Amino acid sequence: MHLHRRNFLLGGATLLGTGTWPSTWAQTDGSLDHGYAAWDALLKKHVRWLPDNKQSRVDYQGFAADRAALQGVLDSWSAVTPAAYAGFSRAQKMAFLINAYNGFTVALILTRYPNLKSIKDLGSLFQSPWKKPFFRLLGEERHLDWIEHEQLRPGFADWRIHAAVNCASIGCPALRPEAFTAQTLDILLDDGMTRFMGDPTRNRYADGRAELSEIFKWFREDFEKGHKGVRNLEQLVLRYADALGVPAADRPGIRAGSLRIRYLDYDWSLNDRGR
Repeated sequence: MHLHRRNFLLGGATLLGTGTWPSTWAQTDGSLDHGYAAWDALLKKHVRWLPDNKQSRVDYQGFAADRAALQGVLDSWSAVTPAAYAGFSRAQKMAFLINAYNGFTVALILTRYPNLKSIKDLGSLFQSPWKKPFFRLLGEERHLDWIEHEQLRPGFADWRIHAAVNCASIGCPALRPEAFTAQTLDILLDDGMTRFMGDPTRNRYADGRAELSEIFKWFREDFEKGHKGVRNLEQLVLRYADALGVPAADRPGIRAGSLRIRYLDYDWSLNDRGR
């Protein structure tokens, strides 16, 4: 089957589906604002917590209106050189990659918004949206999976990352209305996981069984590496037992390894504030 070439508009630049990159995205030496003030301002303007403070919704129409400001943020991230990144602290690297994942995901949605119901609509029979190279980071053309699966997960071995990167879907842990920074990283990672685990639409405990997001099935290995005292899903459930509503009488059995798990269907619907 012939692959049709598709043009994607991001800011004033045209991204070609064939992998051709506009000259305005050429790598340049630039300093990074580790406070992420411009990105933080966009998030505060266009992302809102729902009343339960467990999920958020994104005003993609508002982001589209602020496309020039978003493009400026993305360009500043694309300008970071590998040498500069190598000099970042561990926390600075994590914050940079998480913010980049979330920011470029918003940009990807805008390439077809409002004519899509899910990020999956941006994929094809031959390529998932997460494998689509459409931005430049650390000197090369990248895709979203490169950030998550080639950098964040293997490089930092922190299962809380899964509550920080947002795939523009209702089933995903919330996109926060604030940027990650090295100073706030640990607090926001903890808070994001606590909110996610406490959302009964995505994680809950009922009838002696943990009903969990499919994230814990897809990335189960990440929760078995011992980071922050979690070596299996039983320990994870016990860590968030209060948020999940696990009765005290059931906790000894879970501690002994008798946890039953059912994975809930993942909701890939766009986390659009306008819907």
